[in-house]
Amino acid sequence: MSIFGQIMSSIFHHAAAAPAAPPSHPAPPAGGAPSQPSAAPPQAAPPPGAPPKPGEPVDVEAVLTKLAAANKEKLDWRRSIVDLMKLLNLDSSLAARKELADELHYTGDKNDSATMNIWLHKQVMQKLADNGGKVPADLLHQ
Repeated sequence: MSIFGQIMSSIFHHAAAAPAAPPSHPAPPAGGAPSQPSAAPPQAAPPPGAPPKPGEPVDVEAVLTKLAAANKEKLDWRRSIVDLMKLLNLDSSLAARKELADELHYTGDKNDSATMNIWLHKQVMQKLADNGGKVPADLLHQ
């Protein structure tokens, strides 16, 4: 699997594994009918590891924020491709980032790792958005 594929798979897998939100309407009183009809029946959560349903964007920011909160290291995934890859337990070495740059068609100097890393982070966020991820505008246009 490509490095970007691993990034996307990891984020989308964590989104699918998250528990479904509780219903927004209270349960009916015991032995009685609800006073108002509910808008829709509650839906079952997808099985763990299942991809999100088509048309349902994955909230990339929420997934990564939750992972970062549970991580013992303070990782700046919002600005650093290295930290983003570490957060997802992926190889963040220069060699891996150069491979990712090749996958995403980086045409700059791969020996200028600072410039390449900034470009990679922006491209990864854009590609996540292009593939069903909900990515805040500030992460797309840094």
